[in-house]
Amino acid sequence: PPGFVESSCRSRIFWMKLNKLLLQGKFFQLEINDAYAGPILLDEKLASRCGYVLSEDVWGNPIFRASVLGCHVVNEADELFSLMVNIKVSSFASMRAAVTYTYPMYCSYSSWASREIVCEENYMEVSVKTDVPAVSNDYTVAWLSALPETQNVAYQLWQLMFVSPSGRKRITVSDAAKLGYSFNNTQYRVYLRAPYHSNESDTNMVSGVNMNMVTSTSMYRQRWLLLLIDTTVSCPVDGITFTDTTLTWTVPSIIPTLVVQESTFVSKNILMGIDDQVIVNPEENYLLEHNETHIRITIPIGAQGGKLKSSVSGGVYGVIYSINLFLEHTWTDADWQTTKYTVIKSITTPFMPQIPTVINNTLPEERLFNVAFGHFLPDVSLVAITIGNVPFTLGEAQHHGFKIYETPFSNRTKGFILEVSFDDPYVLKEYVNRNETKYTLLINYTISVGPDMTLYYHSAEVECVLTDIELPKAVGYCDEENLYLSIPAFGLHRYWNLYLGNKLLNRHIVLTNGYLTATNSTHLILQVPLFAVGIIYEEVAFQKIKARFDVALKKVRTMETLQVFSVSCRFNSSVFIICHPDGTVMVSAQMKTVPAIDMSKTKLRDSSCKPREYDERHAFFKFHVTTCGTSVRFEGDHIIYENEISYEKETLPGQSIPTITRDPDYRLTVLCYYQAKETLVLGAFASDPSTSPPFGSIAMVPRSNIAVNRRIRRALNVVSRVSKDESFMEFYEHSVAVLKQPTEPLFLEVELKDESPDTELYLENCWVTESLDINSIPRWNITVDG
Repeated sequence: PPGFVESSCRSRIFWMKLNKLLLQGKFFQLEINDAYAGPILLDEKLASRCGYVLSEDVWGNPIFRASVLGCHVVNEADELFSLMVNIKVSSFASMRAAVTYTYPMYCSYSSWASREIVCEENYMEVSVKTDVPAVSNDYTVAWLSALPETQNVAYQLWQLMFVSPSGRKRITVSDAAKLGYSFNNTQYRVYLRAPYHSNESDTNMVSGVNMNMVTSTSMYRQRWLLLLIDTTVSCPVDGITFTDTTLTWTVPSIIPTLVVQESTFVSKNILMGIDDQVIVNPEENYLLEHNETHIRITIPIGAQGGKLKSSVSGGVYGVIYSINLFLEHTWTDADWQTTKYTVIKSITTPFMPQIPTVINNTLPEERLFNVAFGHFLPDVSLVAITIGNVPFTLGEAQHHGFKIYETPFSNRTKGFILEVSFDDPYVLKEYVNRNETKYTLLINYTISVGPDMTLYYHSAEVECVLTDIELPKAVGYCDEENLYLSIPAFGLHRYWNLYLGNKLLNRHIVLTNGYLTATNSTHLILQVPLFAVGIIYEEVAFQKIKARFDVALKKVRTMETLQVFSVSCRFNSSVFIICHPDGTVMVSAQMKTVPAIDMSKTKLRDSSCKPREYDERHAFFKFHVTTCGTSVRFEGDHIIYENEISYEKETLPGQSIPTITRDPDYRLTVLCYYQAKETLVLGAFASDPSTSPPFGSIAMVPRSNIAVNRRIRRALNVVSRVSKDESFMEFYEHSVAVLKQPTEPLFLEVELKDESPDTELYLENCWVTESLDINSIPRWNITVDG
């Protein structure tokens, strides 16, 4: 078929290339069509012995090469050469029903050097120009059929002598053929073809390159004539090095076994080529260097003439670079006049990992993820994609609304572009900082790699933080008895929550504290009574209160406070009781007696505690729970402080008891409740809470009989001590200082050790001081008047 076969002749080598596209899904074989023996199937053993190579170029096209001195080549005066090849093509591996195409190849070559050496992939060949008798037919018909009829004479007279580390070995040509060698002479030349690493070969290092050498002498004996021909051949078997960006092929300039008199060596010409084409100006894309010891060719990875191929190894994507090079070195020396030395080398780099790059070209202003994924060779295709944890085929992804397309890059690679809207349901959204949203796109690419379509998976995470959230602004107002906060409902419970102190303002807190809530399509309205829990009293005076209510806006996840919504108003209130956390109590009492009383004469338990302000119907008291005769008791988990507002009656002097008064009884009990687990026994507070140290220090002072001696003449055995917890099972030693935080309770026990049955213990006064002097100040009362 047209375009199926291409052929050329380069430096006495036949080159033939088959188009792989016309062989897709088919099987093929090559036969050498000999005019006398007929078709001979080309196999590996025949190829190395007869000077044939069957391989592929870097693009996967089958390549056939043959030496013009190879078997079954028609040789006309060592100048014109022809070879007939049968190409058999079948749809079956058994090659049945095969179609045969006969293809003739021709080569003209007359510029022979005195010695020519070819180092092919699977054989080494040396040919020497000489005038000697032709060889005769002494071997099998199949082997002799490869020789032109005109040369089948005196074959038995040739012998070969090999020199190797194991010694000298002299064998006949026919025995050499059994060992894989091929020896013959043409009209003007003698040649020896040898396999690599035969028993008769040796490997030596020359200028850092391992060389496989066959040292041989061809001998022709006839009567009194003895002709000796040096047919030594040496070829490189390595010399390839790699970096991340280049490959380097090194060949020795001078090979000692081929140049005996090195002082006479003169390098005449060096050519390099790719496949069957000579590179005229290699310096444009490659680097060809040579000196007295080396010839070095450096090829950039990916250079023109070679091929990069994608691959997957151990789950890692990478590339392999292949290129087919040849080197032709011509030199002269005193022994051989001219030597042409040709080396053909197929080079493939090791697997080179190429971790794909994810490039974030996201457009925040368009709220669009734009993600580029590359760089890939043309033999890579995107077959599927997973967003989040949802897999999509490319068709499904396009139908969903994702945009996926290929884009070329400047270095002959390509990438894949994915576009996804920020608002897509598969994009993760997280509220961050004060007013920003972090959009996260989780991607897992499924890539088909190379002709084998190996699947490769790569995950990526792309983020974009966008300032697109407006923090809510609350509006506060009041009526006569309530404070109100109107808060935008957007984002509540999604981005942020409302907190009262450290407690989440939920339905339970609202109901427990007596608040009321109402919602509409845009706002949450919170109604808080003036005397509800959570109200902060900024100013409290006679019949006037300035109250504030704070609600904190905190992030749902991190509890970070973003802002505090406050509403503050002034109220006119004539009756109230306010118990501050620091132990300050403020009471506005109203007169409800008949007849009326003088409110200026009301007092607390301690008669010295009088109203701060008053009028005809109201009296305003302000005192601390540690003063004015305030008592304390425990009920459940509460500490209760109690005092009483009473009226000093005016009496008329009478002749005898009882006295006469016109004033009515007036008693108002004042109670303040504190959580025992949240508040330290308030008797341990200083009178000015703002100056109180964050920790209290209490020293035990034994008082076995000091307090009771005032009433009881005999001494009693009374012991007081501090318990470590409310179980009163474990106590502090008397000599140990007890440190307490202001919010920790103090557990005090006073015990009467006297066993007298008519003795009882009444704890009248108990207080704490900073020093061992029980009369020192400041002091904090725990109990007063029992």
